[in-house]
Amino acid sequence: MINSALELQFGSVTFFENIQIAELNEGILFDIPHNQEILELARERFNNNPYGYISNRVNSYSVNPMIHLESANVSNLIAIAIVSRNPVVKQNCIIEKQFFRNSSSFEVFETLEEAVNWMKHQLI
Repeated sequence: MINSALELQFGSVTFFENIQIAELNEGILFDIPHNQEILELARERFNNNPYGYISNRVNSYSVNPMIHLESANVSNLIAIAIVSRNPVVKQNCIIEKQFFRNSSSFEVFETLEEAVNWMKHQLI
């Protein structure tokens, strides 16, 4: 099921078909340099093929919403899904969603399975 997984200084990234799934470390600030590293890994893995990004927010950390402006410029990044049951995270995602180019391609889910299923439909 998992094609490959990488451990990074600030979390881990797993690749599954045309989906990149990140689980970031507790307490970090996910900012533009971290996002650039995630995007570069996707460039290397997917080339110019369409892909989706899932942030599996099992840990508590801060996100600079400006990362989504940068991500919105990646033409083959089709959709973003956030996975969290935390009401505060869900509320913050409303703000994050406004920074992505297409708000209908940015959704929040309570389980990773729901996010993966939604992402597969986005990538058809």
